[in-house]
Order: sequence, then C-alpha cells, then structure tokens
Amino acid sequence: MNIKNCLCFVLLAGFSFASYSQTATPPSATTTTFSIRAGVNFQNLNGKDAAGDKLENKLKVGFNAGVLADIPVAAPDYFVQTGLLFSTKGAKVEGFDEDVKVKLSYLEVPITFLYTPVLGEGRLLMGIGPYIGFAIGGKVDDTDIEFDNEITEPQSISGTPYFKRFDAGGNVVFGYLFTQNLSAQLNAQLGLVNIMPKIQGGFDNDATIKNTGFGISLGYRF
Repeated sequence: MNIKNCLCFVLLAGFSFASYSQTATPPSATTTTFSIRAGVNFQNLNGKDAAGDKLENKLKVGFNAGVLADIPVAAPDYFVQTGLLFSTKGAKVEGFDEDVKVKLSYLEVPITFLYTPVLGEGRLLMGIGPYIGFAIGGKVDDTDIEFDNEITEPQSISGTPYFKRFDAGGNVVFGYLFTQNLSAQLNAQLGLVNIMPKIQGGFDNDATIKNTGFGISLGYRF
C-alpha cells in the first residue's frame, strides 16, 4: 500500500465515522476515560553519516496501535493524555541496486497535554508533549537488528546492524472529536535521541540517527 492510498483510506474512514452523530461531547471532566487507537505511520531516519553528510533516506510506511487514557486537569477542556502504543518506524535507505528497508518496532509512552475546545458540532483535539520509546525488534531487510548502547566495531565490519533501544522526543497532536466515542487525529514526532550506538576501540563515529515522522489514526473512546 503506497502513501496516497493510506491517506485516502484513513480520510474516508474518518468521514464515515463522522456520519454516526452530529454532536460531540467532551471526555469526562471528572474521571479518566480510556480509548483504543490505530492508524498508519510515515517514518524516516534523519541525521548525518560518519563523514558528516546529511542522510538522504526515504519515508517508510508502518502502523501504530494502542490504548490511551485522558486524565482530566481543568474542566472541561484540558487533559493529560498518556498510554501505551505499539509503533513501527524506520526508513528506506538508497542502495546500489534497490532500497534497503530499515524496520524498527517500538513500545511508546506519550505524555500529551491536550486542549479540546468546541468547534462546530464537534471538538478540536490539540496537544503537545514528550514521548519515550523502547525498541523491541527490527530488521534491515532480512537481517535482525541487535540493540546496544556501545559496540566494538562498525556494521561495515561486523555485518550486524545495531541501534540503541531507548528513544525519546517531542510529539504534536491535532485532531477532531466527531462524536462522544469516535475521533481522528494527526500526530507528528521529532526524535531527540541519537539511536546510533557508540563504537569502542578508537573508531571515529560522528554519525547521528534520529526517528522522525508523522501518523494518522482513528480512535474509539469507552
């Protein structure tokens, strides 16, 4: 599925959800509410290589899914949203014959400060905050990725791709609550942690790699 088809699918699904009701109510202003969310990711690995040149990778399509909680802060519009998400990331790296696919899988915990003002018959969802992530698996094409903070030799010598497990960065959310239970949102992430391991043994390595990208998702609140 290419990027254009993914975007069309999510937008059509969102308009279909909106047809259920013309009136949206806010999350509870006094109790924590829970929701499930799923959607598509468009991710990249940005930074620079060991020579200091900017990485020129391509977006990779993945997915995200998980459970979120809206914790009321100030009635009726302000909440802290957190939870646990499974998210696939990575990039397409230009190779000699064809692109090399880097696939990374994360468990993520977002901490988003959410504002939900009334707009028309529904409510906007606007938020910003940090996220932390923990890599649980990945591949470079068919080769499994190993995770460590320090390695003894570069991948070009060992033949094994390495990344750090821990990731963290900033998260921005913009969406719309169509009904009491259904919503759609766009989120953008900027990774702030260099996930390239340090190389021991006197190897010079100024390479930096950071997760960046955005996602489109649909949610259902209980």
